[in-house]
Amino acid sequence: MIYRIIAVLIGALMAATAAGWLLDPETAAASLGMTYMDGIGRSTLVGDMSAFFVFLVVMCFMGAITKIGHYLHSAGLLLLLAAIFRTLAWGIHGAEFATTFIVLEAACAALLFFSGTKIGKRDDIV
Repeated sequence: MIYRIIAVLIGALMAATAAGWLLDPETAAASLGMTYMDGIGRSTLVGDMSAFFVFLVVMCFMGAITKIGHYLHSAGLLLLLAAIFRTLAWGIHGAEFATTFIVLEAACAALLFFSGTKIGKRDDIV
């Protein structure tokens, strides 16, 4: 049961961020230290960021509902890749090191990988 709760909590966190991108993208961009672009850049920014967070929400909730770990692994992989690519942006392209975001993404990814591995296996034990 605890693994489903972890998935739902992470899904809820991502849902709040997704709602921000869908309802007030200018504020959502500012909360992540991003510039709210104009024209086609705005379309790409809002579309890609919304898709990123909505995907995470769907995978977290599907994993919690169905108890199929692959959904949680998919969400974890996306978050892990985001953390890796943020680190590469810092190391290769001179971006500011986004410690808070990297730690949050890596921690959520670890929890999702762990929960995904355990969710279908007697989760009533814990």
